[in-house]
Amino acid sequence: MTLNQDQLKQQVAEAAVEYIGQFFSTDAVIGVGTGSTADRFIDALAEHKDKFKGAVASSERTAKRLEEHGIKVFDLNEIDTMPVYVDGADEVNPKLQMIKGGGGALTREKIVASVAERFVCIVDDSKWVERLGSFNIPVEVIHMASNAVANRLESLGASEVIERADFITDNGHPILDAAGFQLEDAADLECLINQIPGVVTCGLFAVVPASVVLMASQDGVKTITV
Repeated sequence: MTLNQDQLKQQVAEAAVEYIGQFFSTDAVIGVGTGSTADRFIDALAEHKDKFKGAVASSERTAKRLEEHGIKVFDLNEIDTMPVYVDGADEVNPKLQMIKGGGGALTREKIVASVAERFVCIVDDSKWVERLGSFNIPVEVIHMASNAVANRLESLGASEVIERADFITDNGHPILDAAGFQLEDAADLECLINQIPGVVTCGLFAVVPASVVLMASQDGVKTITV
C-alpha cells in the first residue's frame, strides 16, 4: 500500500516520540516546533505526558495544542536548557541544513532550538533536497524596514521578494518570502541576511543545522546524521 503524505507525517511523528523517549525524565522539558508534522508529533507525544515535565512551544498555535492535551507549557525564560527540540522543515539537505518558516514561526523556532541540546528534524521524503533553495526563504522583518530589506535581498541574489499577504507573526511582524537564491553556501547566506538592519531572522537554519533527521518514506522512517 502506498502511503500518502499525511500518513508519512503520522509515521515520522510517531517515530520521533519513540526516538526522544531516551530523553524523558520527570524534570525534562521538551522543545516543540510548529506545523502540520509538529501537530501530529504533539498528538503522539500526549500519550506519554506523564513521562516528562512539560514543553516549550515555538508558537501560540503549538502552545494551544499542547495545553489541549494537558501538557504543561513553560515560558522559555523559565528554562535554561532542554534535552531536545523536535520540529519539521520545508527543506533539508544532506548537511542537515534546513529552510523553515513556511508557517511563519521561524524566529521563535530558531530561539527555542538554540536552547535545546539537540534538534530532531522530522520530515517526509518530499522535503529532502540535494541543495536548498527551491522553497522560498522566509525573512521576518520590522515593518518599517520591509522595503529596505527587500531591496537588499534582491542585491544579494533574490530573483523576487514578496511580502506575505495578510500575515503577521506571533511577534507582530510581517514576513518577506525571498525566491531564487542559488544556495552554494547556505550558512554564509544566513549570516548575510541576518546582518541586514531590520531583519529579525531568516528561515535558513544552516549555521546550526539539525542534529538528526528522521525522514519518512515508503520504505519506513530513516534516521540520518552527518
